[in-house]
Amino acid sequence: MATIEKLQPATKADTLMYQPYYSKEQHETLPYALGLYQQGYLEGERVIDGSESIPFVAIWYVSRLPSELTRCRLQFDGSADLSYEINLSNSEFVQYLILLIKNFQSSRKTDFSQKFYRKLLRLDEE
Repeated sequence: MATIEKLQPATKADTLMYQPYYSKEQHETLPYALGLYQQGYLEGERVIDGSESIPFVAIWYVSRLPSELTRCRLQFDGSADLSYEINLSNSEFVQYLILLIKNFQSSRKTDFSQKFYRKLLRLDEE
C-alpha cells in the first residue's frame, strides 16, 4: 500500500482540469491529492481524542471529471457493521483529500477532517 509520503502526483493535464475548483494555496497539494484519488483506496485511522484511534479502509470509484460523482465507502475496524457510504462530486472529495494530506503533513496521521465525517454521518442535514 502506498503511503502519503510516497504519493505519486497526478499528471499536469489531470491537475489542470481540477485547478479551477480550488484556491491558490491548495494548488501545491492538488497533484498529490489527485494521485491519492486515482488510487481509489486509502488506509488510515480515525483519531479519537482521549481514546485509541480506530483503523479504517476507504475505497471509492475513480472517474476523471471533477463534476462526476464518486461513491466513497469507509469501513472502520474491519467491521461490516461500521461501514458508511457517501456520494459527492469528485471535486468535493478531492478537496477532502487535500485537507487529509495537509493534516498528515502536520500530524503524521492519515485521517479525514471533522467536516468530512460530519458529511459522511449526515450530521449537518436537517
